[in-house]
Amino acid sequence: MLTATDLHFCYPEGEGAVTNGVSFEVAAGEIVSLLGPSGCGKSTVLRLVAGLLQPDRGSINWPVGDKRLSFVFQDAALMPWATVLENVLLPLSLKGKAGDRTEAALAKLASVGLEGYDHRYPHKLSGGQKMRVSIARALMAGPELLLLDEPFAALDEILRFQMNEMLLKLRRKQGWAALFVTHSVYEAAYLSDRILVMKNGKISGEFNPKLDRDKPSFEQRSSKAFTSAVANVSKLLETRQ
Repeated sequence: MLTATDLHFCYPEGEGAVTNGVSFEVAAGEIVSLLGPSGCGKSTVLRLVAGLLQPDRGSINWPVGDKRLSFVFQDAALMPWATVLENVLLPLSLKGKAGDRTEAALAKLASVGLEGYDHRYPHKLSGGQKMRVSIARALMAGPELLLLDEPFAALDEILRFQMNEMLLKLRRKQGWAALFVTHSVYEAAYLSDRILVMKNGKISGEFNPKLDRDKPSFEQRSSKAFTSAVANVSKLLETRQ
């Protein structure tokens, strides 16, 4: 559904090439993680795909038709003066289409475990709840591709596991693809259909965890496939540093 070819991008300040010949594909329905150290260009790649930045060289090609994508940032970025429901409806409100979509927004809130939270304000929510609202808001646009920039980085490990489970459940039901930025080898190994390891603005390795998604989550996390994925990706990171 998406093909990025030879992406080069350098910020105007002249600090060097942030991306230097990045090429990859994302197939319909798959989760692809970008994994690597800070400053390697992961978030810049997301912004190039989203159209928030324009590449100096290279191309991003989509199938025929309009690209439908949504962006989930590390900060939930909710409007503090608006209710949870109003925050979720924001993508449609900006297009003047929110009037008849309240039931759909409530359904999205229920899908992320926030049924009954529609009239609350952001200051009444925990960090994990705010991120759930952010994801529900992103899904209101009906994306084919979800871009996630370290959305669970600030959460504790137990909550992070729960959010990983929620994301996989939503993907199974709704069928969108995702490009997911993370610093966590374990998170990448569990969530991903493919992991792209980055260093110095380039993709320097790729690994497919090949987990059995029909098994319960605890069996997946304790499987030889998961252990092997963590070990192999860790090795890629070490050898690419």
